[in-house]
Amino acid sequence: MANFWSNSALEPKRQFRFLLQLSPLESYVVTKVNRPSFSIGESEHKFINHTFYYPGRVTWNEVNFSLVDAVLPDSTGILMKMLMASGYRFPTNANVTRTLSKAEATAAVGNVMIHVLGSGDQVDPTSPSGEYLETWTLKNPWIKDVAMGDLAYDSDDILSMDVTLRYDWATLAVPKLNNQLDPSKNVGGLQPEPGIAKDSRVMPKNQYPPVFKIPDGLSEGSE
Repeated sequence: MANFWSNSALEPKRQFRFLLQLSPLESYVVTKVNRPSFSIGESEHKFINHTFYYPGRVTWNEVNFSLVDAVLPDSTGILMKMLMASGYRFPTNANVTRTLSKAEATAAVGNVMIHVLGSGDQVDPTSPSGEYLETWTLKNPWIKDVAMGDLAYDSDDILSMDVTLRYDWATLAVPKLNNQLDPSKNVGGLQPEPGIAKDSRVMPKNQYPPVFKIPDGLSEGSE
């Protein structure tokens, strides 16, 4: 088996090779972002002295990113404008009754994509997106938390802020693997039993669709 430490043509993904695309903000002010993650709930069934667990609902976890508070364009001003565009109004008088809505909050954020970059020739150097090893797209994202950062006389550090995004779910596109997450082409991702061919099927009962047994989990694909 080839390993990236013994083959110079192979290389692991690197933490510093990324771009966060969030419409109102410039990508170069973002210093850190975490990739989408999910949690699966569980239900348990007890029988005598045994406990059996069953997978439940999938919940996508929040995405957090940090950014520099630039002067131009002003990052603080942009975030405040995004808050106002979400439907918030200052309670200056008793007639201010407007509240936030999901439609306005998601529109204020716009499209959010996290690109993991290659070294420049990993995928297709002739394509504008040739350096994208993977792209995460957040669906219906809106701002949940903003920490404006701290000021201090005894510090020369650049002022930074932290933002938390909530979203409904995320999709993953891997340009080099065209069918990786296409359910119609790759169902399940089950490990085969010894002697089971790659293209053999399992025929479930009750007329359910056949399930392909894929040796190495998800393979060859994208969103």
